[in-house]
Amino acid sequence: MLNAISRRGFVRLGAASVAGLGAASVLAGCGGGPKGDDSVIKVGLMGPYSGDVAQYGLAVRNGAQLYVKQINDKGGINGKKVELTVQDEKGDATEAVNVYNKMVEEGVVAIIGDVTSTPSIAVAQASVKDNMPLVSASATAADFITYGPNAFRACITDPFQGRVMADFAAKQGYKTVGTIFNSGGDYEVGVNDAFVKRAQEKGITVTTQQGYAAGDVDFKAQLTSIIATNPDAILSPNYYQDDGKIVTQARELGYKGVFLGADGWASIVGGDQQYASAADLEGCFYDSSFVAANDAPNVQDFIKAYNDEYKTQPTNFCALGYDAAMIMLSAIKKVEEAGGKASDLEKYKQSIIEAIAGGSVDGVTGTISYSGNGDPVKSTLVITFEGGQEKIFDTIAG
Repeated sequence: MLNAISRRGFVRLGAASVAGLGAASVLAGCGGGPKGDDSVIKVGLMGPYSGDVAQYGLAVRNGAQLYVKQINDKGGINGKKVELTVQDEKGDATEAVNVYNKMVEEGVVAIIGDVTSTPSIAVAQASVKDNMPLVSASATAADFITYGPNAFRACITDPFQGRVMADFAAKQGYKTVGTIFNSGGDYEVGVNDAFVKRAQEKGITVTTQQGYAAGDVDFKAQLTSIIATNPDAILSPNYYQDDGKIVTQARELGYKGVFLGADGWASIVGGDQQYASAADLEGCFYDSSFVAANDAPNVQDFIKAYNDEYKTQPTNFCALGYDAAMIMLSAIKKVEEAGGKASDLEKYKQSIIEAIAGGSVDGVTGTISYSGNGDPVKSTLVITFEGGQEKIFDTIAG
């Protein structure tokens, strides 16, 4: 879902969230040791912490740092503290590779990152020669995991979301669907294309596909064309700032039907801005890995811990950052318990990769495991709106 220039879910972070930007070594414990040091476990954490997409990197960073803090507060892993080397790549692919190379020189055994898809792909390509274990919280572009077996993601992919929502539309009995999407966004196009392909396979007629340009705020021409086809539903697989305007304008044009969306809808309600009214959103659906309305005990424990730490509610990105750290540190724990030594770095890294590939964690965005590649096997939620509140409508197995 995330790309280098536009991302889902805007996160407003308080002072606690933005403290410590730029290059930093965050140890819940003592200072860093030399390369190959067995007294601490050095893990890289990279993302855009300044620049146009900083809100997404900061959210992922907060979630990851919270999980590491919890582990260190419990004594660390195998009696060793986890030291996070935190670096800002500013949302730029070239800078991301520079940050990656710096982390390699500093002797990290693994990296949580990157965040947005284009820098993540650049890092994945660079990491193959080093066999560096990578877990991205949020790089949804399909190519991220294709360069080597060392790269994994915690998030669901764009094509998966498109297929999920097409299957859901068929299950709901929708026979005709129109779509409206940002034609210049990798995420939006990826979800839209996968939806259209699967919908046609399911016997759903896609009445029209209407694109718009990034930065557009008036969608009435596209919506008028869609509404004229009298669809059972409209797919709007964009980021919530656009989706809110699209839903509102469609209602103003008289459309009373269902909207479908992907996880870019997360934060369309419950934030400090009103992107669409409760009445306009009533009965719409989108898929997402995380929603605060999930009453699962581990999800509620995470929400409380996050709020205690940062004095704000977590978003989908925060939860994915937490789970990415969980995936990585759970694998490192297995390696340490098996007697792995960071001083034997190449063997140690390969053991981490094997532990991730063969492991499973009960994350706050679902139970996550891997089967043959770096894409997670995990469930996703279908969220609906009732009386201005989000509610889990269905759980879709991975």
